[in-house]
Amino acid sequence: MIALSTLIEHFGQAFLVQHGTNALPSQRQALNAMKHCRSSLGPGMLAQCGDCGVTRVVPHSCGHRNCPHCQHFESQRWIERQTQALVPGSYFLITFTLPAELRALVWQHQRLLYAALMDCAWATLRTFSYNHRQLQGSPGAVAVLHTHSRRLEFHPHVHLAMPAAALDADKDLWRSLRKSAKGDGYLFNHKALAKVFRAKFLAAVAEVGLQLPPNLPDAWVVDCKSVGDGQKALVYLGRYLYRGVIQERDILRCEDGQVTYRWRDSKTGKPAQRSVSGVEFLRLVLQHVLPKGFRRARNYGFLHPNSKRLIALLRLLVFRSCGKAPAEAAQTTKSERPKLLCRCCGAAMAIVRRRILPEIALLITPPLQCNREGFAAS
Repeated sequence: MIALSTLIEHFGQAFLVQHGTNALPSQRQALNAMKHCRSSLGPGMLAQCGDCGVTRVVPHSCGHRNCPHCQHFESQRWIERQTQALVPGSYFLITFTLPAELRALVWQHQRLLYAALMDCAWATLRTFSYNHRQLQGSPGAVAVLHTHSRRLEFHPHVHLAMPAAALDADKDLWRSLRKSAKGDGYLFNHKALAKVFRAKFLAAVAEVGLQLPPNLPDAWVVDCKSVGDGQKALVYLGRYLYRGVIQERDILRCEDGQVTYRWRDSKTGKPAQRSVSGVEFLRLVLQHVLPKGFRRARNYGFLHPNSKRLIALLRLLVFRSCGKAPAEAAQTTKSERPKLLCRCCGAAMAIVRRRILPEIALLITPPLQCNREGFAAS
């Protein structure tokens, strides 16, 4: 395993020389942040033990959402929040993918077309839900934008985890899809979804005045598959939400200016390896840094946080029908953020000072030594 910060230290300057003119401000910011993540070259924090009084300087984490070191706790909390909002019934994972001919245009207008991709995908599902003979209501969905393939190539697509149910707020009705004789593995026709999504997205591009590339394919790709109660789908969506597009354990070697990383082939299901130059590896990673402030994960329909009336009605209709009171459904258990433990006595340490410059951190008195009873030695 090789730390991403190490690769940035070695190849970051060469990357800026070759791709600096095309690098977005958000990519430059990510490069600088991840370079000093948990490094002695970055700012530090002064921690003090509440039991034995020992102090030590610990490096700051960068906190960037593309850093494989950081945001583990935020990722887990997101999964917990979405899991607590699961409704009874079958869930489906619907994936809307843009054709390769549009990738260059999307790259040039990321903020605009990423939003159009997510909104058009949701509008397509909403249209199908209202027109469905069993649902006939407003659906809910959790959408997460992914811009990478397993090989880390630019491949924009959006996943939506959607329950096979809809809420009719006008009639106060909750409708769920009845299971067919073949099981619950069918929601909407994927070819019909692709046609409607294609029309909506092309209309959105034309509305903002962008010129479409020639020879766009008529058939686009939309995948719709059953994912049981939805828990595993949410874990999958949360995996890359705050932790970047590659885990450091998959960075295998860095030799002679070449970086070798591991990825899983979707066709064979087996792991494969790929070797690229160090600069190219940084380009592959940084091209998936989203524009500043862009929300990769969004909730739609009755799962939207602002739909308080719909959510309250949903709890009243659904959870009571399952024998649970709305108050019981609203109860949540939150994970606690991991604590920094003292190396001497194992007690929790508190941060007493932040953002200590590296040159100042070197001047701070070294940590006190503890005796075997856990008290600081004089």
